[in-house]
Amino acid sequence: MKTVHSPLHAGHAGQLELTAGRLLPGFEVPERAEIIKARIEAVGLGPILAPTAQTLDVATRVHRPDYVDFLARAWDLWIAAGYEGPALPFVWPTRGLRDDLRPDKITALLGYYSFDGGSAFVAGTWGAIESSYAAALTAADLVASGERGAYALCRPPGHHAGVRAAGGYCYLNNAACAATRLRDAGAARVAILDVDFHHGNGTQEIFWTRGDVAVVNLHGDPATEYPYFLGAADERGVGPGEGFNLNLPMAAGADWAIWGEALTTGLSAIRAWGVDALVVSLGVDTWEGDPISHFRLKTSDYPRIGAAIAALGLPTVFVQEGGYAVAAIGDNAVGVLEGFEGR
Repeated sequence: MKTVHSPLHAGHAGQLELTAGRLLPGFEVPERAEIIKARIEAVGLGPILAPTAQTLDVATRVHRPDYVDFLARAWDLWIAAGYEGPALPFVWPTRGLRDDLRPDKITALLGYYSFDGGSAFVAGTWGAIESSYAAALTAADLVASGERGAYALCRPPGHHAGVRAAGGYCYLNNAACAATRLRDAGAARVAILDVDFHHGNGTQEIFWTRGDVAVVNLHGDPATEYPYFLGAADERGVGPGEGFNLNLPMAAGADWAIWGEALTTGLSAIRAWGVDALVVSLGVDTWEGDPISHFRLKTSDYPRIGAAIAALGLPTVFVQEGGYAVAAIGDNAVGVLEGFEGR
């Protein structure tokens, strides 16, 4: 399997996040991608390619163009305003406030274009975002050109990024962009299977009213788990998208017996939809030792996930999302890919 990866991800480093009333160093660190890359090389999974240059055309169709423009300019605006250190929002246009008035000041724009305090900007953030997006599109192009599977080693991740909002370490929704590229290449219907512990709220929002990209999420119950305000089982899509959104929330502590059953349900739905291609939002924060998640999958479970996905027989793009037990992320993420390859 070919992997697409850019060293520019390392520029997104030293960021902070606001978590449970504390300002902490970000859990989403450059070492995550480097350990996965080292594991790919160690097991001989296949060649590691640089992403090809991409325009922002797909990004501005998945997201609002003004949002994409803001992401590209946020750090420069922050510095021009005289601020130092990582840029984080502190106020949001929530209930009782207007969200149709776009402010001018960078401190307000950060809140206008986000939903939490988890996606900071530093000097290298836009370069990392752009290269992560390019990796996802390049992997989609490989699959559209005949590869059975390809892996976008994306960092930062993307599945929490919505039409107009960053959050949860995510800026551009790489999986949604990959699915859009597959549609552009001729796939009549694409499915996105999100196996991250946290619900892919951005992906759900982007495709909520559409039937050409179906979305399955396996995730922690939003009653107790981030992002809290989306991901319930009764959310099925609306209009042309009705019936093409499937949420499979699980209580904390879910092990393979529970999680594997949910995976079977999700894969059955994908089969029933008759899709032409698949994008997997590959989060491995379902591992029993993850510091910010609460499922109990074991390293030996991840190849089983890959094998079950392979059984669909679909051209498949894997897009890296979460996984914050840094020392174990290589074994777990690459385990899925090896399972898909039948190793």
